[in-house]
Amino acid sequence: MKTIGLIGGMSWESSQVYYEIINKKVKEALGGYHSCKNVMVSVDFAEIEELQHKNDWSALDKLMTNSAQALAAAGADLVILCTNTMHLCSEAIKAGIDIPFLHIADATGQEITSRNIKKVALLGTKFTMEKDFYKDILQKEYGIEVIIPPPEEREKVHHIIYNELVHGKINKASKIIYQRIIKSLEKQGAQGVILGCTEIPLLISKEDVDIAVFDTTKIHAEKAVEWALKV
Repeated sequence: MKTIGLIGGMSWESSQVYYEIINKKVKEALGGYHSCKNVMVSVDFAEIEELQHKNDWSALDKLMTNSAQALAAAGADLVILCTNTMHLCSEAIKAGIDIPFLHIADATGQEITSRNIKKVALLGTKFTMEKDFYKDILQKEYGIEVIIPPPEEREKVHHIIYNELVHGKINKASKIIYQRIIKSLEKQGAQGVILGCTEIPLLISKEDVDIAVFDTTKIHAEKAVEWALKV
């Protein structure tokens, strides 16, 4: 079994879910007393959030690259970033390490393709929904059409993530808002919805909507385990 390196803390609630999923997946695959070989570097999300909203992606590139290098030095064979938004730093991370980096959009694109779905809705932070780093991979590498909510609804999705979900607050009213937004995107032809923020699965599950749900946290973590267990 290879060792998975995790960059966590964005937020720690979703990093906790990553840790649980990778260990359960290894237990399921190998049985007995097995658990996942992994190391984690966990950052202070307050520092990350401040830099995000200052639009200082150069500083964030450096922080993420330093974290990935620390994982490699600790013996990691693969690096994963336990957040969607910070994949804006993925090119800097890949350039700074000599071990593989598993991009969350690649893991998600593979899963969507396996289900023969060609048009999906993307929910996440405004950074994830509005910038191209995520959509481009899905569209160019996997031929998947990606649609996002209109500006006013993007604000609502973003606000709920940063003011509720990253603090562990789960509100029924917010669930209803997300359900309405997803239903609107379904009417525009979305066959599935990407929960493109690792906190959104704390609020929305496949039982809450009528189209396919792609939980990026679960998909990413399980793909990392598949890689770690390859002979």
